[in-house]
Amino acid sequence: MIDPNTLDFAKGGGLIPVVVQDAATLQVLTLAYMDRAAFDETVDSGEATFFSRSRGGRWRKGETSGDRLSVVSITADCDGDALVLKVRPVGNACHLNRISCFGEEDAPGVGRLARLEQTIAVRAAADPAESWTARLLAEGPKRIAQKVGEEGVETALAGVAGPDEELASEAADLIYHLLVLLHARGMGLEAVLKVLAARAGH
Repeated sequence: MIDPNTLDFAKGGGLIPVVVQDAATLQVLTLAYMDRAAFDETVDSGEATFFSRSRGGRWRKGETSGDRLSVVSITADCDGDALVLKVRPVGNACHLNRISCFGEEDAPGVGRLARLEQTIAVRAAADPAESWTARLLAEGPKRIAQKVGEEGVETALAGVAGPDEELASEAADLIYHLLVLLHARGMGLEAVLKVLAARAGH
């Protein structure tokens, strides 16, 4: 946990800028500010609390809208005068009812994988008669692993002889089924990313 005494609130006239980021997709959700009291409340409550420059006082995200930001981690920059807040959002971060204050795109780039993982978790509770994901999960890891194998072969064949569009489509199918298999085993992308980080030496 960050020692608040190492943070430089004075440089910004008592305020520190805070970049708020979705912990799963890494999408930047908003930019806000904290004074020392808002920082302390965020740490104590586990929910993002800011200093509103327009209101001139404390503001906990979600008090009126219900769209809360549950804090996963707080990281200071090298000078101690800015923060990155990784959060699990409940609802939208933007007052315009958008996921992010920075455009309307949801989970851009590799963040799409984390969003797909979240969608699989939701679909797991659906009626197997209405959801392919729920049906796969109901059939168990062995069947899902078979599908991963099939999609892997199709991806390999597309990589050898198919057009780019086919390879992209088959790769998407492979990634989807692999994420379903991980979910069925009680695992997620984070387990895979930890292995990749270890292999990279950090």
